[in-house]
Amino acid sequence: MAALFDSGAIADLIIAVMVVEGLVLIALRSRFRNVNVADIVGMLAAGLFLVLALRATLTGAGWPWVAVFLTAAFAAHLFDLRRRLARRPAPAR
Repeated sequence: MAALFDSGAIADLIIAVMVVEGLVLIALRSRFRNVNVADIVGMLAAGLFLVLALRATLTGAGWPWVAVFLTAAFAAHLFDLRRRLARRPAPAR
């Protein structure tokens, strides 16, 4: 188990699971109301970039790579948040 973490392979495994999850969600999106591919990609992208930051850290990549992945995760999170909030109805006053 330690070898999975030392080599960064655990991050590769998580990324593979996330890709499969994304493909399944895209294949089943007709069952969900108001969900399109951009919603699914936005939802998974932030987590994907966080896992890439983890992988960079575990494999000894320089701090700039970790910073790039964390910045990308934040940008993906903002993208997802904006899409979600844009669909909410205005509160009644």
